[in-house]
Amino acid sequence: MDRKCAVGQRIMAGFPGTEIDEAFAALVREYKIGNVILFRRNVESREQLSRLCAELRALIVAETGVEPLIAIDQEGGVVTRLSDDMLNTPGAMALAAAGGDAPYRAGLLTARELSSCGINFNLAPVLDVNSNPANPVIGVRSFGDDPKRAPALALEFLRGTLAGGVMACGKHFPGHGDTAVDSHLGLPLVEKTREMLGKCELLPFRRAMAAGIPAIMTSHVLFPELEPEKLPATMSRRILTGLLREELGFGGVIISDCMEMDAIAKFYGTVEGATASIAAGADIVCISHTAALASETAERLYAALESGKLPDAEFEAALGRIAEAKRRFAVLHDQSGTTAEDAQAVREMLARSFTLLHGPMPDLGEKPFFIGSGPVRASLVSSHVRETPPFATYMANTLGGDALVTDDEPDDAEIARAVQAAAESSCIVLGTYNAHLKPGQLALMKALGALGKPMVVAALRNPYDLLSLPDGAAGIAVWEYTIRALETLAPFLAKKREFTGRMPLIHTF
Repeated sequence: MDRKCAVGQRIMAGFPGTEIDEAFAALVREYKIGNVILFRRNVESREQLSRLCAELRALIVAETGVEPLIAIDQEGGVVTRLSDDMLNTPGAMALAAAGGDAPYRAGLLTARELSSCGINFNLAPVLDVNSNPANPVIGVRSFGDDPKRAPALALEFLRGTLAGGVMACGKHFPGHGDTAVDSHLGLPLVEKTREMLGKCELLPFRRAMAAGIPAIMTSHVLFPELEPEKLPATMSRRILTGLLREELGFGGVIISDCMEMDAIAKFYGTVEGATASIAAGADIVCISHTAALASETAERLYAALESGKLPDAEFEAALGRIAEAKRRFAVLHDQSGTTAEDAQAVREMLARSFTLLHGPMPDLGEKPFFIGSGPVRASLVSSHVRETPPFATYMANTLGGDALVTDDEPDDAEIARAVQAAAESSCIVLGTYNAHLKPGQLALMKALGALGKPMVVAALRNPYDLLSLPDGAAGIAVWEYTIRALETLAPFLAKKREFTGRMPLIHTF
């Protein structure tokens, strides 16, 4: 393999639309980029996605002679990239609450759906232990806050993914669960001792490696106990080579999180960060959005390889790991996809995940009052908001009663109007969306609770909202703000179905 093709194997790039644009095609032709990442922006329908993947594969094989890794973040729940005519499973924390075989089935069904369209690499499961309730970016993407139970559930998702013939990836090494900053927007810091990291953050990765996980994604997080220089894990040779490769013995593919995230782009620069990540021990760097940055990275890596700054032996070892992964996963065999029965099973998983706290459920009565904000995009990793009606409007139309849609950070005047509107209601049903991170929503919950009426709070994303339940109120962990969640929740609010979900946050609740 010539050096230009070799460099192209070390980069994963993305593009903006539902068809291959000229900038991406030129990137492959000129720089021999060998891997691609897809997002919701690239997916319109099952038919379109299948056609796109076939065209990507044809282009990359023609230009490089090597099968591509075609990757996507299809975690389920709040991070779903597939279109609505495809199967999207609940997210990790919901699967943990549903119990039983839900994590394995979700991994298996997701893999079948991806492979049926030509995607061979799922950037999941999340192995982070969400030990910090104020975490703005992981939350329900994690299987829980228990470093013993959460990895066991994540490994079931892993087993299902591999059984479906798709490459899986554990993320975000060495752990993004105890951060209070979103690395899409800033540079998080975890100031734990090595002993503390070993008992929590590192434990899931050790178990995943023992279970044969084929890839691990790096985190853009500072760990001063592991790396005394101000370098995030993605750029740290001490962490990627010293800890992950040599000490923990990981022999699979190390892939970076997107190098265009602000944690890298703002503080170090995308191209500089990507080059440093390769030097630190990453096999593949991900540049998800901008062709010019991917091409500049390829040129920088080529120059470093030519000059000897990147040792030939290490470069060849990385190419060998990538080639082995492609041998196992790049060519898909079972492309049967999923069935209507599978779709029903996924909906049932979601119903099984709904978890009641501090019940019993009150009767809605003759004049229920439904209130809450419409859906918003809570973080940059989350999927863009789909065609989902506001919680309050949907429930009032379905179950009867009055509705009030609020801002996701209501001010004092809006809270006062809400209290007045709820004054004559028979029951208040409030839908929250990350209220634990939004003081206005918490103030609204408190003010409505002070009315002393029967009350239900439905947490439509992170369940930590329910830590602030007013006295006497019932709380429901719903895990996601989607139309299917609202449709599934309505019978529970009407007391026509019993809750079976179990809260997986054993150290928090």
